[in-house]
Amino acid sequence: MQRYFVKHRAIDERFSIDEDDRHHIVKVMRMQIGDQIICVDSEGKQAVCRLAEITDTSVVADVVQWKDEVPELPISITIASGLPKGDKLEWIIQKGTELGAHQFLPFSAARSVVKWDEKKAAKKIERWQKIAKEAAEQSHRTLLPKVFSAVSFKALLEKSNDFHYKLAAFEEESRNGETSVLSSTLNQMKKGESLLLVFGPEGGLTDDEVGLLRNNGFAICGLGPRILRTETAPLYALAAISYHFELMR
Repeated sequence: MQRYFVKHRAIDERFSIDEDDRHHIVKVMRMQIGDQIICVDSEGKQAVCRLAEITDTSVVADVVQWKDEVPELPISITIASGLPKGDKLEWIIQKGTELGAHQFLPFSAARSVVKWDEKKAAKKIERWQKIAKEAAEQSHRTLLPKVFSAVSFKALLEKSNDFHYKLAAFEEESRNGETSVLSSTLNQMKKGESLLLVFGPEGGLTDDEVGLLRNNGFAICGLGPRILRTETAPLYALAAISYHFELMR
């Protein structure tokens, strides 16, 4: 059943859907009055709904049944990626959303080849947010991940103070056989707490960046004995987190 994130809560057990989602329902899916969809409101509550009205500007759907399933991870994960080349960040956002990430925070790292252009920022963020929305709908999420504008490394350190826990993946830790930091951190975490995970771009984080991360309260972790690409490492970590919290219960 097709799923849509609706900006506002249902009023009188009705959802009003407009703009791109209205176009998708009417023009792409070619739905008719009586067809059913799933609506997810801004608080993450979801309901099976039946289309009741279709106009030139909106679609109105009546709630048939509220759903109680909770598909979200019990902790909030923010993926901070050093700006990579090409479309790798889009891949991280799409697959990271499917794996349960709550937020994505790109940052300019010392080894980032791509330079952030503020003039093009709005269009990039709009595209990234659309990718996250489509991935969240496809994977039946009830939370729509937020994609932030890229920040400097200094701003990343400042923003890290907003999180309960913070980790940075560093390939030298993997080479040195570090295996316990990620696991021990997850064992400490409680439902509702937040975790910031930092990953370098191609070439990884520099020694200076790792030193600054340590000085700002980050634990430095390895991700197994193999060296992972910048677009693979966040997905590995999210899969490990899902296994820890959702499959080991």
